[in-house]
Order: sequence, then structure tokens, then C-alpha cells
Amino acid sequence: MKKTRFLIPALSLAIVVAVIGLASTASNENEPAETTTENVSQNEAIADSPFDKMMAVLTHKRCVNCHPSGDRPRQGEDSHLHNFGVQRGADNHGLPALRCESCHQHENNNYSGVPGAPEWSLAPSKMAWEGKSRVEIARSILDPEINGGRSLEETVKHLTEHELVLWAWEPGIDASGTPREKPPVPVDEYIEAVKAWAAAGAPIPEQ
Repeated sequence: MKKTRFLIPALSLAIVVAVIGLASTASNENEPAETTTENVSQNEAIADSPFDKMMAVLTHKRCVNCHPSGDRPRQGEDSHLHNFGVQRGADNHGLPALRCESCHQHENNNYSGVPGAPEWSLAPSKMAWEGKSRVEIARSILDPEINGGRSLEETVKHLTEHELVLWAWEPGIDASGTPREKPPVPVDEYIEAVKAWAAAGAPIPEQ
């Protein structure tokens, strides 16, 4: 009987030790990897590079919705196909019965929720960005055969001064009265990043 009395506490102690050991292991597995000051600095440098800032904007829905992979623009925060079956048309301004300028005026219409800016249109099909990587997009904006024959200087001017591009930071509200999302980089930082990238020779990373 004495052996039985001492066996139960011994088993209980063993179970407790095992549970503590498992909990300790699980805790260690869930703990984040140690981050050094050097790693943080490197990550911040990458995130703050002119190329990364520029591409954070160009890959945002405000730009990609009008640079679709097909002949139909996209719209909204979920980038759904444009309502009413709107299509590109021969000049990127829509089909005869559904021209872009029929609804999109030179400024936002906050009564109807229809966005607007001068020269509202789809980007040429050669300039499709939807589904492409940052590197592919960067290469396309530097290629005169794709970008409409623009030089680097002209490309920078378009990216930093064209009213339709800058509309992304003044997107107005949708039909429900909800403000549209702006690009993740403030406009002044974006413009500075584009110019710095170009001044450095417009370098494009391998990936």
C-alpha cells in the first residue's frame, strides 16, 4: 500500500514537469526571432528607397484600376470591373455610347460619387500594369516603345505633374459618401522619390 500511495504523487509530478516543458517549448516557438539594430536599419533603408516609394504608389489600386490587363477598366476599393460594361474603345476613352467624359468630368462629383480629373481615360493597353511585378512595371515606363515615346525626363514629368496621376491623392468620395483610399505614400514624398530615382539613373532591381 505504501508503494501505491507514493506512486500517484510521483506520476503527478512527472505530468506537471512534462506540461511545463511543452508549454516552454511552445512559448519559445511563438516568440519572434531576435531583431538586431542592423536588421532594422537595413529594412528601413529598403522601405525608404526611392524605387520602393514610387512603386508603392504605382501598384496601388488608384493607378492599377486604370491600367488594367484587358479592355475594361476596374473601379472601387475591390477593383471590380467597371459598371455598365464600360470598355476601352479605339482611343482608350471608351466606346461611342459610353465615353469616359460622359460621366467623368474635370473634377470629382461629390453628389453622385463619380470621380473626375482632366483627360480621364484608360492607359494604353501596352501600359497594362494589372498582374505585373514592380520590375515589369518599371521597365515598361522606361521603354519608349511602350510608354508612348517618352524620354526619362518626359516620364518623370508625366508621373509627377499630370493632373490625372495626381488625382490619386484627391480621389473624393464614392456613391455611399465613403472617402476613397489614397496611395500609401504622401504626394510630396512620392514626387521626391520619382525625381530621386530618375536622378540616380532610374535603377531597377532584379526583383
